[in-house]
Amino acid sequence: MINRIVYYFEKHAFMVCSFMGYKMGLKSSKIRLFFIYLSFFTVGSPIIIYLGLAFILEHKDFFKFKRNKESVWDL
Repeated sequence: MINRIVYYFEKHAFMVCSFMGYKMGLKSSKIRLFFIYLSFFTVGSPIIIYLGLAFILEHKDFFKFKRNKESVWDL
């Protein structure tokens, strides 16, 4: 039972750190440590940010942002 809970959190919760690390070019372990240390200093407020990022990452298909593919040189 506990192994299933741990597996669920490792698969879903830590994906936020690995996604952010991939986008920023950092190791995901450094980002995890940053969230842990920051939550100690600010009494848990980064956890709310982390959960918000996890929600957006889980439902990123609904948050499609329009990108203008044209550049200045395509005039």
